[in-house]
Amino acid sequence: MEIKKTILVVEDEKSLREAIVSILVATKYKTLEAKNGIEGVEIALSKHPDMILLDLIMPEMDGMTALKKIREDVWGKNVPVIILTNVSATSEQLVEDMVTHKPLNYLIKSDWKLRDISDKIKKVFETETT
Repeated sequence: MEIKKTILVVEDEKSLREAIVSILVATKYKTLEAKNGIEGVEIALSKHPDMILLDLIMPEMDGMTALKKIREDVWGKNVPVIILTNVSATSEQLVEDMVTHKPLNYLIKSDWKLRDISDKIKKVFETETT
């Protein structure tokens, strides 16, 4: 029996978070959910998901700060992270943070469909096994 991969979805917009979780469950992934960066860091460091989908602009703690905290952990240094955001990486600080903390992908929300996320995740997990 194949072991299901677990994906943590860190997204403050409830309807979008639920839609992402729905498509992931439909494509046979286990999911964990967090509605802000603080919850995201706590869940990531305690549950060690196989991948993290991370929004950048959230209350409590923004996604880049959450990513920095996750990357400080021994496990978190290598976990695949896909940034989901409405912010294009135009600010010098954001570009610098991307280079330093190495998210696997950076997806602008207005440019993708839910199925695209699922396809991207599938490709990441397929390349891990080859």
